[in-house]
Amino acid sequence: MSASVLFDAPGPKARARHRLVAIIGGLLTLLVVVLVIRALARNDEFTGAKWSPFLEWSTWRYYLLIGLWNTIKGAAISVVLALVFGFVFGVGRLSEVRLVRWVSGAIVEFFRAVPVLIMMIFFFGVYAYNQVFPAAINPLAAVVTALTLYNGSVIAELVRSGVYSLPSGQREAGLSIGLTQGQALRSILLPQAVTAMLPAMVSQLVVILKDTALGTIITYPELLQQGQNLASSKSNVIPTLLVVAAIFITINYLLSWLAGRLEARINRRGHTAGTAVGRAPTIPGASVEADPGEPLTQPR
Repeated sequence: MSASVLFDAPGPKARARHRLVAIIGGLLTLLVVVLVIRALARNDEFTGAKWSPFLEWSTWRYYLLIGLWNTIKGAAISVVLALVFGFVFGVGRLSEVRLVRWVSGAIVEFFRAVPVLIMMIFFFGVYAYNQVFPAAINPLAAVVTALTLYNGSVIAELVRSGVYSLPSGQREAGLSIGLTQGQALRSILLPQAVTAMLPAMVSQLVVILKDTALGTIITYPELLQQGQNLASSKSNVIPTLLVVAAIFITINYLLSWLAGRLEARINRRGHTAGTAVGRAPTIPGASVEADPGEPLTQPR
């Protein structure tokens, strides 16, 4: 029987027990879903009057599309800035200079420890009180700042862990051909680390998109805030939340799908497709035109 590092492969009785637990769990989940649907139906949440607003163009034009645009705008700006922040401080944590390494580590660990919502509220108050930006820009600026600092710190840690996960021979190979530590990091280690950490990085980008919904606390008119405005206007809270959730799920699914395609393309480009067409003789007197499939032998 094959075994893994952590536990043995389950036997017939264990597999049967796992199937039974899965069936019971599935039935309980189905029961909960049925009870929720029945409760919503008793409260007339599935009536046509509460769903008909989504068939009107004005609902999308003045509520949902505005919120969707603000969500994408805030997430896109935060993604770009977080990637820059993450790579700068991630490389800083790998620096040979102790001061740079210590300062980068302190900044990354600090902003990873502070909740995003607290940072949003803090920077919104700072920007509004000091009139750093126009009043209409303050919510967006606070959302972008908080998402950049938190997620950029996470990406910096991904960069560091991605480089450390590579075999030590990669760095040594670079040093053996005359590269410095910095050149080996930029030319050999980082390109491989980016491919290795791409799934985790994309998961973090999905987190950025979802965390823009926290901006509703500081009156940023993103998708959830606009959904709440729509629900207040049309008195259809549950249908609106379901539609908003479906939009978020669709966007995140598309982002994950694009990331999978990008990762597959990077992996294909990382492998050579060519084959050797010949080889130089390594034994004096051997023919250059020898068949590569036959071993070279020294003439007697």
